[in-house]
Amino acid sequence: MNNNVYILEDRAILYVSGQDSKDFLQNLISNDINKVNNSSSCFASLFTPQGKFLYEFIVVKHKQGYFIDCEKSQSDEILNQLNLYKIRSKVEILNLSNEFVVACLSYNKYLSIEGSKDILGFTFRYREDPIILDPRNKNLGARLIINLEKLYLSLKKLDLKNDKIENYYFKSHKLGIVPKNLNKLKNKLFGIECNYEELNAIDFKKGCYVGQENTARIKLKKKLSKRLFPIEIVEGTLLEDEKIYNNGVEVGKVLINEDYPFALIKYLDKNFDKNVIFKSENGTFKILVPEWLKI
Repeated sequence: MNNNVYILEDRAILYVSGQDSKDFLQNLISNDINKVNNSSSCFASLFTPQGKFLYEFIVVKHKQGYFIDCEKSQSDEILNQLNLYKIRSKVEILNLSNEFVVACLSYNKYLSIEGSKDILGFTFRYREDPIILDPRNKNLGARLIINLEKLYLSLKKLDLKNDKIENYYFKSHKLGIVPKNLNKLKNKLFGIECNYEELNAIDFKKGCYVGQENTARIKLKKKLSKRLFPIEIVEGTLLEDEKIYNNGVEVGKVLINEDYPFALIKYLDKNFDKNVIFKSENGTFKILVPEWLKI
């Protein structure tokens, strides 16, 4: 059994509470807030009115409100964006990142804890703190959202050993799920092009939310022709916004060029070949198609 745990210090915890908190989030996020309760959490995104990607996060029920587990580099912007939409809603939005931390444990370790269930997004409490089987993909393991003061005692009781966060990044990237640098995607692609349908972030049956019209249109009219894929660098380096060509035809563009790179690819284009080793000005690379993405 893998007893390693990753302390995700690059994650922030926001807290949305108040009389109108449920309806407030329902009108904004891409997923259905009605799925979120004491035993279920969800993955969701916030789009522009045109359906372009802005932010992503995991929503977890906590007391009379909701935890928003998001990338720390996006947390201030998410807080400001939520406050912009707040208007007269009876909602309070707090940044609790100085009090709470996210720790990630393996799928197998999660299943060994009493009370766990093998259901994506399933949530239960360990010493009053929520443990969530990642609602995107079970191979990402489970997330424990815990008060910093209780963290190390709980890790000791669960017999968990701290591992390097880079190993979690590597695992996530290998799975084809963006682990960091989400700001590099902002306004550069539609939310649905982030593979959010397959990652359980979009509910096509819920009512209106910000960006819903274009998202539904792309889905219903089968206009999804580009997707976000991880890149494996064979040699050299990549540049952000570098265009990708095959047979002299542009088939994509690099969006995240750093340690865990991703590109937006015209995956239906006849000139795209996932078996090709692509060349850039300063290196060579492969474009990887995740196993969970059935295309």
